[in-house]
Amino acid sequence: MRELSIVFRHPDFYVLDKPAGAPMHANDNEFSVVHQLSEQLGEPLWPVHRLDTPTSGALLVARNHDAAAALSGLFAHREMQKFYLAISAGKPKKKQGLISGDMQKVRRGNWRLLHSQENPAQTRFISYSLKPGYRFYVLKPITGRTHQLRVALKSLGVPICGDERYGGEVAEHLHLHAWKLKFHYAGERFDITAPWPTYEHFADLPATIEIF
Repeated sequence: MRELSIVFRHPDFYVLDKPAGAPMHANDNEFSVVHQLSEQLGEPLWPVHRLDTPTSGALLVARNHDAAAALSGLFAHREMQKFYLAISAGKPKKKQGLISGDMQKVRRGNWRLLHSQENPAQTRFISYSLKPGYRFYVLKPITGRTHQLRVALKSLGVPICGDERYGGEVAEHLHLHAWKLKFHYAGERFDITAPWPTYEHFADLPATIEIF
């Protein structure tokens, strides 16, 4: 089991660079990623949000009960700005804008995006050419639903590379990375990034990427 990498340290929290494939919940084969970090550092920790098992990147973990409550509240009240990077093959139905629609659970734990807007999942995005046949996407989820970003790109006709659940091009890893967190906490403003992976198509990303 390799040592986990911390990209930011604060008296009240850590930001972990979660590896792709590390689970948020313990299973028969391994501890949860938060439990593993707790063992590594020798202190109790509290998760305040989650990332899908195949998703890599910035995971915020509280170091005490009060911080856990305060940081969880930022997510609950949409005061935490989250930015993700994704890579897909093919041409999307649109290259930037808002993806909005209700999400409906379908077979085998999958979800799909509907045209209805009763309680919509919403994601702002902009995309850029990466190399012939591929684009990368900067995604800013407004809501936080299960598989939201994966379903959003599926709805554009460009499921994420490595996302076999939603029909993405076969790859060793899901090309979805929790890249940046921006928030205010205890009177301070934070802008924290987790470096993107270097495997497969991520290796082709430009050195700097603009956000919106």
